Amino acid sequence: MKTFMDEEFLLETETAKRLYHDVAKEMPIFDYHCHLSAQDIAENKQFQTITEAWLSDDHYKWRAMRARGIEEAYITGEKDEREKFQKWAETVPHLIGNPLYHWTHLELRRCFGIEEILTPANAELIWQTCNELLQKPSFSARELIQKFNVKALCTTDNPVDSLEYHKQLKEDQSFEVSVLPTFRPDEALQIELAGFDDWLHKLEAVTDMQITTYRDFIAALELRVAYFHDAGCRLSDHGLDQPFYQQATEQEIEQLFQKRIVSRQLTAEEALKLRTATLLALGKMYAEKGWAMQFHIGALRRTNTKMQRMVGAHAGFDSIADFTYAEDLARLLDTLDQTDELPKTILYNLNPRDHYMVASMAGNFQGGRPGKIQFGTAWWFNDQRDGMEEQMKILANVGVFSSFVGMLTDSRSFLSYTRHEYFRRILCNLIGHWVENGEYPDDYAFLGELVENICFHNIHSYLLEAH
Repeated sequence: MKTFMDEEFLLETETAKRLYHDVAKEMPIFDYHCHLSAQDIAENKQFQTITEAWLSDDHYKWRAMRARGIEEAYITGEKDEREKFQKWAETVPHLIGNPLYHWTHLELRRCFGIEEILTPANAELIWQTCNELLQKPSFSARELIQKFNVKALCTTDNPVDSLEYHKQLKEDQSFEVSVLPTFRPDEALQIELAGFDDWLHKLEAVTDMQITTYRDFIAALELRVAYFHDAGCRLSDHGLDQPFYQQATEQEIEQLFQKRIVSRQLTAEEALKLRTATLLALGKMYAEKGWAMQFHIGALRRTNTKMQRMVGAHAGFDSIADFTYAEDLARLLDTLDQTDELPKTILYNLNPRDHYMVASMAGNFQGGRPGKIQFGTAWWFNDQRDGMEEQMKILANVGVFSSFVGMLTDSRSFLSYTRHEYFRRILCNLIGHWVENGEYPDDYAFLGELVENICFHNIHSYLLEAH
């Protein structure tokens, strides 16, 4: 029987061990999609407790605790941080087969040097040890990032954000990690929602424009794209949780925009037409700037009305949607491609049913550079060993695996960079099986380069090098 999470954790062949220990283990990280706070990095935040650093905004952990029947007061409620940590320690032993079990112990080991298994019995000792370490300067937000050899990371930012903290970091010569903004204009596409009005006023304020026409609206977004570009942004992101393609004439789009401003009401079809027009306009802007465009497709959000009223809209009550979108995606990409205005694009799907559809769709619009259209890494509920392996196998089956841009954390925690180790072990293990099963030659020079590229170089080139 293998030892729990030893040095060969997830590495089942000699080839896998060699590729991980000799190549992947020491590769730097480019975390191109996360939800870290640029303010926390700029101010070099020091966490007071392990609960604050580990549990305060982690929907994965919250969902697991709820599934154990733990009261909400210990999750998002008023209980003190020590009590909340104890409830997490009581949950952990039950997480056999859940990636949270591995992530928890990787983070304890790599961040705090704690080899013990977290249990209710030793929770007090681990609580004290972690909290003592978190007070040291070597455990500040910046030091935690540098501990994992992160060279660059991309936050997720609203188009109306001032990006003041990104600018501070860019000018700070003492911190060599590139902290780049990502343009996330979800509010611009959710034009039918009540919150659009307030967001539109914010857009007017930051652009110093009065937006009275749809043309004004697009011009304002274009100003923000330019603003983000000057701040180092090279990547956009879109959450697409409903149909997203139905074209209309320019005249109809203008009429619909006017209707929205005046009556504040649109039918679902009218909102779809405006969403399509805006998405196409943004895609053209990204192509002109040389950005990459990300689509995160297929979440069913805010499903629990009672809990949303109790704890807010973003508290872990989202799941996998089942709408179909193959035709929408094909038509959107094709429309941009017809005029040579299709940007580099990374496609992530949440429903694993759609893996082969999305992977094959990416192959329809390649050209101009390796992996222009990416089948993105396993996302959210797929972000575990089985999900990662399946995503990579499908990419290899229908695409070119060597062009893959690899892993991201998609996390709000400074401790979660161990997920790159988790991914890299799975990556090397998959390649090792192919080699030792006689499905690929044992060309270690090429395989080492392949692993290096997927771990770091592909995404670095994809975002930051001109083509």
